[in-house]
Amino acid sequence: MATGNNHDYDLIVLGGGSGGLAAALRATQYGRRVAMLEPGELGGTCVNVGCVPKKAMWLASDLATRVELAHAMGFEVAARAKVSWQELVVRRQAYVENIHRIYRTRLDEHGVVRVPRRGRLLDAHTVECSDGVRISGEHILLATGAHPQRPDIPGAELGLVSDDFFALRHAPEEVAIVGGGYIAVELAGLLQSLGSRVSLLVRGQRLLDRFDGELADQLAQNLIQQGVRIHFGYRLRELKRDGDGQRVRAYGHDGPTDSVFDALFFATGRRGNSADLGLEALGVEVGERGEVVVDAWQTTSVPNVYAVGDVAGKVGLTPVAIAAARRLMDRLFGGQPAAKMEYDTVPSVVFSHPPLGYVGLSEEQARQCHEQVSVYRSSFRPMLQVLAGSNQRSLFKLVCAGPDERVVGVHLLGEAADEILQGFAVAVKMGATKAQFDATVAIHPTSAEEVVLMR
Repeated sequence: MATGNNHDYDLIVLGGGSGGLAAALRATQYGRRVAMLEPGELGGTCVNVGCVPKKAMWLASDLATRVELAHAMGFEVAARAKVSWQELVVRRQAYVENIHRIYRTRLDEHGVVRVPRRGRLLDAHTVECSDGVRISGEHILLATGAHPQRPDIPGAELGLVSDDFFALRHAPEEVAIVGGGYIAVELAGLLQSLGSRVSLLVRGQRLLDRFDGELADQLAQNLIQQGVRIHFGYRLRELKRDGDGQRVRAYGHDGPTDSVFDALFFATGRRGNSADLGLEALGVEVGERGEVVVDAWQTTSVPNVYAVGDVAGKVGLTPVAIAAARRLMDRLFGGQPAAKMEYDTVPSVVFSHPPLGYVGLSEEQARQCHEQVSVYRSSFRPMLQVLAGSNQRSLFKLVCAGPDERVVGVHLLGEAADEILQGFAVAVKMGATKAQFDATVAIHPTSAEEVVLMR
């Protein structure tokens, strides 16, 4: 297939994660010749050490919790479920490998040339593969993802990162998780439900800075009720091997100053995979956290070089990377010059216990943007929790703006919040008002009905 120019390919993609795959497949739909460089497994963070295996573990931990609820309601089952971690991992990895096969098949069917090598940019059109072979392309897309970071403290190498969670073959008895973001919260809930005793060591005074404060506070209370020990204002100073050489001893400036754990995980941020790509010499601007700086059209400071996904440093979500990549291809090859990713009203869910999700503005953000803001809340115990005698609470919140009370934020903490949110994200995107929510007939008895019953 001719490219219509003097280059080997119309598009060279560095990275075989969600964004890179979406771009490659969309470009071939426009009849373009595409090469993809990926030295590891296809699917990137999401499929291999992120969304997919994490959700498998979350589903398992949710089942464990429901077994406890079943026992409380009178079922003749153990008060606490035991899981074969090895069997769980086998099933999880079989699911992941099936996704790998699907991706390989799709790339082959669409004629994408897969190169199992790392790539380095020599100029705006030339990539040198790690085996020395050089290829050229009219456009180059950076979709190399990001990686978890360790803090700069003595003994940091003794700690694990989120990627290492998926290498576990059993639940460590005593676990510490350093951080208060979504990865820390998710790991805390997972491990606590699957048999570990978890300590969450949070530098700040709350969880989930990007989420609504009221819901984050309620989530913290729920986690504490489940047995997670949360230490706010904790500043980790140093890690050392314990006397037996197998455990890790953590020393903090504040909070518990001397604690021993079977495993300690850092969930202290991620850094874009932009190193050793030749970007600085080429003049591609890179930010402080390794993110490739792009404009609203995913274009870097060098024409013909673009970036999507985690390495681009915008919203680090798989569906966002996919959408941004497809819109970029629509613009470059599909005759749609106005196509670009809109980063507002992107829904997001933390797979905590229970899940927490939002779309739109928080109350604080709305008050900064709008003169007239109204807020509605519903705090309740779901029926299952009441029947089982559990004190776990749900908290739903609507943020509305203007005299017509347009719904600019929906915030949900509670059972099935991850599934409920999607439909309401559509409503927010369409500009629905509180009156339209009120006019919608509720489905009873459900948690979701609370969203249309707030007064």
